[in-house]
Amino acid sequence: MVKPLIGLVIGIVLGTLTPLDFTGGYTKMFSVVLLVALDSVFGGLRAAVNNHFSDTVFITGFFTNALFAAFLVFVGDGLGIDLYYVALLVFGFRIFKNLAGLRRHLLKTHA
Repeated sequence: MVKPLIGLVIGIVLGTLTPLDFTGGYTKMFSVVLLVALDSVFGGLRAAVNNHFSDTVFITGFFTNALFAAFLVFVGDGLGIDLYYVALLVFGFRIFKNLAGLRRHLLKTHA
């Protein structure tokens, strides 16, 4: 449970200290990458709470999801279709699902 939290804190600190300016062409990609990162963090937290956390699964899941989401955005831009909405919906749904699992676990341990 400590490793995902340390990674989250490091990411937040680096994100706030790094001045980034995205042009209009990269905003779709950035929104998808942000959701992939949040999905991985909350999925890792949920796995850690349930004692199923694995560094290998966490890292490979992050990069696999990020590459596939980037591929969807790239192909969608090439075809003139906003496929990044698909990635936003899927990863948004997974984030809420992981948050619900964390909430249930916290309620179960404090009840």
